[in-house]
Amino acid sequence: MATTVEELYRNYGILADAKEDLSQHKDAYQVILDGVKGGPKEKRLAAQFIPKFFSSFPELADAAINAQLDLCEDEDVSIRRQAIKELPRFAAGENLPRVADILTQLLQTDDSAEFNQVNSALISIFKIDPKGTLGGLFSQILQGEDVVRERAIKFLSTKLKTMPEDVMTKEVEDYVFTETKKVLEDVTGEEFVLLMRVLSGLKYLQTVSGRQQLVELVVEQAFLEQALNPADTDSVDRLLQCTRQALPLFSKNVHSTRFVTYFCEHVLPNLSMLTSPVAELDIQLEILKLLAEMSPYCGDMDKLEANLMMLFEKLLEFMPLPPEDENGENAVSEEPKLQFSYVECLLFSFHQLGKKLPDFLIDKINTEKLKDFKIRLQYFARGLQVYIRQLRVALQGKTGDALKTEENKIKVVALKITNNINVLIKDLFHNPPSYKSTVTLSWKPVQKTEAAPKRSSGEDTGTGTLGKKVSPLPRRDARQIYNPPSGKYSATIGNFSYGDQTTNKNHNLPQ
Repeated sequence: MATTVEELYRNYGILADAKEDLSQHKDAYQVILDGVKGGPKEKRLAAQFIPKFFSSFPELADAAINAQLDLCEDEDVSIRRQAIKELPRFAAGENLPRVADILTQLLQTDDSAEFNQVNSALISIFKIDPKGTLGGLFSQILQGEDVVRERAIKFLSTKLKTMPEDVMTKEVEDYVFTETKKVLEDVTGEEFVLLMRVLSGLKYLQTVSGRQQLVELVVEQAFLEQALNPADTDSVDRLLQCTRQALPLFSKNVHSTRFVTYFCEHVLPNLSMLTSPVAELDIQLEILKLLAEMSPYCGDMDKLEANLMMLFEKLLEFMPLPPEDENGENAVSEEPKLQFSYVECLLFSFHQLGKKLPDFLIDKINTEKLKDFKIRLQYFARGLQVYIRQLRVALQGKTGDALKTEENKIKVVALKITNNINVLIKDLFHNPPSYKSTVTLSWKPVQKTEAAPKRSSGEDTGTGTLGKKVSPLPRRDARQIYNPPSGKYSATIGNFSYGDQTTNKNHNLPQ
């Protein structure tokens, strides 16, 4: 016969009055445990009474936890919420990892109130025993169902950074790092981005050595030891996203050399053949922007001369010779398109690496080729002057809201691009070429000159998909390790291209 409400209250009273003699009333506690077999009222009472006396009956611990779990899976959402709310009271000693594991599994609920209840319960036991709670979370990340794994990773990426310092000790952070590295052996792209966010938020990884460790993790994911297949969107997308994750970590002490070298040796030669993982993404411009952003943090390169030569040759491709107009006909229609965005990136990268070999243009480029290069620079510079004047006239006197219109925002960026190229070309026209000028890339915020640029903690909103590891864990053979979700994450990459908006017929700039 099922336990009634009256029986539950009577046995609750027996236990509440027993005080020190609680352990002698095992039968009374068993009646409360049996309440989970009753109706909705009995179940709600059992959900409250079972945890209240749980610690007094260690021999019934498994039975008590299992009874509470039955309530956590009840069809009645109000009973589930009550049972989940009380779960942290079971989180003591060796039971805590199990409770953490259970709560992690419960993250799969689609009821928002219940989901919030699970989050609150996890946070409360995290503050009791961080490592024990993390043990339950990582257990499900490594072995649980995909939806549980996904939500557990998201929990870590959003909640760890809110934990107080006395909870996130060095020992706890070490544990997070160790366990996260295990997970990174087999991840999807979104998971990788979230896990990098977790690691980037760890206090002890804010040091130079910590950021270097993070870069090494990204290098492993990027497959920099393999040649790039430009036709494979998976490989291209993986490289994009890994580079995006690495960028905020680079500094004068944490070098980008391995990435810059890879871009020069494997990506630039195949630039025109790259297949974009997202239809609306200008993949060539995106690659060149990434290279430009990394180039200031490049250290000593083994093949500096060869890599500079590759940049030089690629720059020539985007810097046309003046049109031939010997007959004076069709000169306008034949006028080459000046791709300012591409040239800004390539010139900046060449300028940054050129500092390391300042005599490159003098000693390594033959006379004819250097003459050809200067003719191209001259022609490009003339085009720049025309557009700089046009843009300044168009923006003259405009302030406030007037500059916030889409058209004027495009023109402001265009002016930054043309001014940057102008400064860099002037440097290269010096005799000998100079590499002293400093410019801020057009899509980057201007840094105050008196303050050193602040490096980000590593959190990046540009998200995307990554490739599977060479030897994925057997457990996840059934899962598509690298499966780009139709550009869901790649589409968030910054890709400003004014050429796709208001453009001049021949010059990829606003009219």
